[in-house]
Amino acid sequence: MLQALMNLLSLCLKPFGHGRSSSNSDSNLESFVGVSKEGKDGLLWYRDVGRYWSGEFSMAVVQANQVIEDQSQIESGPFGTFVGVYDGHGGPEAARFVCDHLFRHFQAISAETHGVVTSETIQRAFCATEEGFTNLVSELWSSRPQMATVGSCCLVGVIYQQTLFVANLGDSRVVLGKKVGNTGGIAAIQLSTEHNANLEVIRHELKNLHPNDPQIVVLKHGVWRVKGIIQVSRSIGDVYMKHARFNREPINAKFRLPEPMDKSILSANPTIISHPLHPNDSFLVFASDGLWEHLSNEKVVDIVHSNPRAGSAKRLVKAALQEAARKREMRYSDLKKIDKKVRRHFHDDITVIVLFLNHDLISKSKSAAQTPPVSIRSAH
Repeated sequence: MLQALMNLLSLCLKPFGHGRSSSNSDSNLESFVGVSKEGKDGLLWYRDVGRYWSGEFSMAVVQANQVIEDQSQIESGPFGTFVGVYDGHGGPEAARFVCDHLFRHFQAISAETHGVVTSETIQRAFCATEEGFTNLVSELWSSRPQMATVGSCCLVGVIYQQTLFVANLGDSRVVLGKKVGNTGGIAAIQLSTEHNANLEVIRHELKNLHPNDPQIVVLKHGVWRVKGIIQVSRSIGDVYMKHARFNREPINAKFRLPEPMDKSILSANPTIISHPLHPNDSFLVFASDGLWEHLSNEKVVDIVHSNPRAGSAKRLVKAALQEAARKREMRYSDLKKIDKKVRRHFHDDITVIVLFLNHDLISKSKSAAQTPPVSIRSAH
């Protein structure tokens, strides 16, 4: 019976490529499978609803690039819950590397402190992941030098006991839906700090870090870019902007800087905040920049709050696609017919993970032992 259920679970998780859940209880497995609905609609993959140790979640990904550059994962168990959204650029390799290694580093470092999670735990996991990717680029330099120009934004949320930690590199975003008193209303509160050169505060930060470089940020075709090349100032990878030994031939000329690089231009140091979870904190929306390009924080929170939990992530992705179609004066049904790669001219890859918070479970440490561990990765 158990093997049959495991086989069924494997099939259910297949659209996301690397999902798994395990438990010693057949009934737990049955109940977990019973609340899950997954599917595919053209370039859209989704899991309508599933359970993790302190509530329910919804997940969706839509592809726009020839090879999907977004990666994401949910890991939930006795340690708490780990959510990662990795928005790759220049190719999928860095985002895949982060998805393969960041949580593993987080687990190993947490084990050193007997499972206690702190900002330092997360910081060290980011550092180890960046170091690992830099070493990989060095190993592949002679055969795949283009790996030096691949990078990934990196948004992580960790729920440990009754605290949410948020760490971010780049311009993915997590927004909290918070109940407003007893009014039935909901407020949208952004918890992550973004690192995009189009934000004035980031341009000031870069100028202060590089006072002798008048070209540290350049306005190009109406968009502010670091050195006129890349929009984000922090990432995993993009080592051509961090180490002079990679900013040379044979990488593409458009990435090579004419002046010597005396110090790293980009950073892999995440902004980390801790947020004590409050009973009025209703849900969290983690998403790559592709969603926020088309929908405001308030619109996203309103859509989740005003509709059933099941299908929340898919609903947000579709709302973003409908807005992308509207901007180009076309119908959503026509946008859906456009194939990947060409689709990138209309919108980016979009990843959305919605976590609904059950505070009764969060406050009970035994809840983790009663819920099957969850480990899900989005599709390659």
